[in-house]
Amino acid sequence: MHNFTELLIYPGIAVIFVPILNIFTIILLLIIISVYDMWAVWHSQIMQKMAKFQINKLRIFTGFFVPYISKKTRQRIKKMKKSELKKKKIKVNVAILGGGDIVFSIIAAGVLLKTLGLFSALFVVAGATLGLGYLFFFSEKKKFYPAMPFITIGIFVGIILSYLFL
Repeated sequence: MHNFTELLIYPGIAVIFVPILNIFTIILLLIIISVYDMWAVWHSQIMQKMAKFQINKLRIFTGFFVPYISKKTRQRIKKMKKSELKKKKIKVNVAILGGGDIVFSIIAAGVLLKTLGLFSALFVVAGATLGLGYLFFFSEKKKFYPAMPFITIGIFVGIILSYLFL
């Protein structure tokens, strides 16, 4: 339910910013946000502190929880019968994706939709998705990573491909 409500909030934020941005400003904004994200996660660790505070003290989080199961747990589940699965509690790990990681991707797609059309926006969405997928696939458990640099690179690849093919 939490992730669903977050999906309704971010497009509303994008509606405010898309009309006042262009391709140059969104590229500049993505670079600035990516540099800040790297600093905030790796250097100052403010993002981790903020997420822990929101989750533990406020009991809310402005972002997404992405569940995943370890390989060992996945293998155990495959060996279990359906009746056993209902009785046992299975520990599911959660990756946390901040709201900014999503909203800036939506804003970038909106700016490209406004200026270059639907297919350019789809290239941006695909690029952002592939950048995030790369991060999820190659990240290590129990480590913190800034998502925006990976998403930004994916968005830039999408923009370049849209200029090449369209």
